[in-house]
Amino acid sequence: MASYGTSDFKKGLKVQIENEPYLMVDLEFMKPGKGQAVYRVRLKSLTTGRVVDKNYRSGDSLEAADVEEKTMQFLYKDATDFHFMDGESFEQFQVGADAVGDAAKWLKDEMECDVVMWNGSPITVTPPAHVEMKVTYTEPGAKGNSTGNVQKPATVETGAELMVPIFINVDDVVRVDTRTGDYVERVSKG
Repeated sequence: MASYGTSDFKKGLKVQIENEPYLMVDLEFMKPGKGQAVYRVRLKSLTTGRVVDKNYRSGDSLEAADVEEKTMQFLYKDATDFHFMDGESFEQFQVGADAVGDAAKWLKDEMECDVVMWNGSPITVTPPAHVEMKVTYTEPGAKGNSTGNVQKPATVETGAELMVPIFINVDDVVRVDTRTGDYVERVSKG
């Protein structure tokens, strides 16, 4: 199996530590006055979401994680699981709510998502960076209160709640950044 030396370390690298896949989320290179250089690395477990900090000396290496990234289509959610289909093999996968995490509030039927597979099982689901959602509930904006950055809560078709500008109404379609849950822009009026 492949391995990465400290000179290969970078954000986004997927490595395996104690038979568990991790994502390198932060990296800091430190060269003390004396001694060997140290790489301070922040790693996030792809299976549990736990974040750990580790130090590595130059010359150390980490084993590459045997993970595969696939684009899959979200089919539906039942009482406990989310169901996805591989667009190439048409194989269907059940994914637990823990693997989907916060992405659940942005999933719509037939949406393409990035799924990370480890040992043949899905471990993380990432929706597109921006999705278009129809507003199903929001209070009407007060007339004349349109100066500045006035916002109000709104609920979208998946049940997710976010803050939107005062001019957004029920049935408007808005673009949402799924990474932050923030309103980006209005796509169309209702």
